[in-house]
Amino acid sequence: MSLDFDAARLDGFLAGQFGRAPMQIDRIAGGQSNPTYFVTHGDRRMVLRKQPNGPILRGAHAVDREYRVLSALHPTGVPVPRPVVFCDDPDVLGTPFYLMDRVDGRVFPDGALAEADPAERTALWMGLADAMAKMHAVRPEDVGLGDYGKPGNYFERQIARWSTQWADSPHDPIPELDRLRDWLIANQPEDDGRVSLAHGDYRMGNVLFHPSEPRVVAILDWELSTLGHPLADLGYCCMAWHTSPDEYGGLLGLDRDALNLPSEEAFVARYMDNSPGMAPLTTFHKAFALFRFAVIWVGIADRVRAGTAVVEKPPEGMAAKFARRGLDVIEGKQ
Repeated sequence: MSLDFDAARLDGFLAGQFGRAPMQIDRIAGGQSNPTYFVTHGDRRMVLRKQPNGPILRGAHAVDREYRVLSALHPTGVPVPRPVVFCDDPDVLGTPFYLMDRVDGRVFPDGALAEADPAERTALWMGLADAMAKMHAVRPEDVGLGDYGKPGNYFERQIARWSTQWADSPHDPIPELDRLRDWLIANQPEDDGRVSLAHGDYRMGNVLFHPSEPRVVAILDWELSTLGHPLADLGYCCMAWHTSPDEYGGLLGLDRDALNLPSEEAFVARYMDNSPGMAPLTTFHKAFALFRFAVIWVGIADRVRAGTAVVEKPPEGMAAKFARRGLDVIEGKQ
């Protein structure tokens, strides 16, 4: 894979930070958003995350926010990589970027955990729930993140944000997405005042598990994180039970018992066991997650057409598929 920056400039930057040493760069395949690389500099093993080249939406690809939240969480015991350095000088790589320590572990790209020992699959899902609960237990104001977003009325603001992004997109019409948006606007729950750090993209593919244990050792990809409601992350995780394997690695239609995969109810119960006082997860939270991800797919398709996406060809029809899954949830078809 080719680089989207001048490697010599990175070499010079690292020499200024750590002294001169041999450097190796390998681009990490996959991902839909911020280009990511393994960087070895002498005996330092790091990961580089940068904004993509070209025009970006306001507030998108916020690698500075990723670095800030890693810096805040690393001392708390929440499993995140140790941040190393942030750079916003466009003369280095053309866009802002940061480096963090590389953590050894296992990545499972889809919910079915095809690459895992079947006997371990339920435990891995429970480990995902445990790490999410630990993340949500951190009080943002205690770690310098009290101003990391606007507290309160999270779902109202999020629905407005993603509705605006959908309205401003040049994408072809998706009537199902409009219907889902309208239902969410009409069925918002009253704000219960609960505020936590919301990851925004918390799912199986965005964590590293211990090399031999069903335990999360690093939560990755904090680009969409903000102050929010913890049930937004939980509902987002639960999309796996409402989407099929060809829809970003969901579980719908699989024989979960035969594959030793847990039910949605068991996963939610594990999270709730570690989150005392949490309000129940509802249809609204699941439908909101599917709406939001549908609009994210709209943005990915728009960037592909503009030539600024990490992926090379459009994700065909994914926005419409997720919108239809959202309607299935609110209509009780799943």
